[in-house]
Amino acid sequence: MDEAQILADRLRLVRESIARACARSGRDPATVTLLPVTKGFPAETVYLAMALGLAEFGENRVQEAEEKIAVVDPRPRWHLVGHLQRNKARRALRLFDVIHSIDSVEIAGELSRGAGDAAKKVRGLVEVNTSGDQGKFGVPPDRALELLRAVRGLDCLDLGGLMTIGPLAGGERGARRAFQDLAAIRREAARLEILGEDADLSMGMSDDFEVAIEEGATIIRLGTALFGARPAKPGEPAA
Repeated sequence: MDEAQILADRLRLVRESIARACARSGRDPATVTLLPVTKGFPAETVYLAMALGLAEFGENRVQEAEEKIAVVDPRPRWHLVGHLQRNKARRALRLFDVIHSIDSVEIAGELSRGAGDAAKKVRGLVEVNTSGDQGKFGVPPDRALELLRAVRGLDCLDLGGLMTIGPLAGGERGARRAFQDLAAIRREAARLEILGEDADLSMGMSDDFEVAIEEGATIIRLGTALFGARPAKPGEPAA
């Protein structure tokens, strides 16, 4: 079976899983955006996915994305879903339409200034560490509203919602709790008129996206569920 057919079959299975999760939670599958994450995969994989009707893609690293985005034409809509260092903010602005990983006032300010200099606006999501995992990025939940207010006040950032990553441990229960906490922050932000009630919740990856959908995810970020194991770079094992 060739790579295109394998991808088509995986996409069909993912869409069936999305539909089941939506049915369980009384949602319309059209309210869930599937964001394929092509970290570690070549531009050829992006083209295969585009041929199947996918038009938005996520990348984790600015440097890898620069090389890939430069050769993909026509250009899809690109999302940065990995951590963004402040010194790479302006490079990211040249590449990405949506930044999912705003986790500090400093990053938000640098993005807004860079966007202003480029006479553009960039859509941004505030990343919240709802799992409590040490070493993960994201603002702590008790500081999320403060950061949301700061981002909302910046001229050249379009505040689109919230993002989180499920916990490393704890299974379905731990994932569900982390996603419920993000949804609760959105509800409170909507009550305070910082966010709209329909603001995005970017949450759920290949191993927990059905739980995320049940808890209100509007964007799910899938890599291995669609593309299989990430190809190994020279000198490292496959992942």
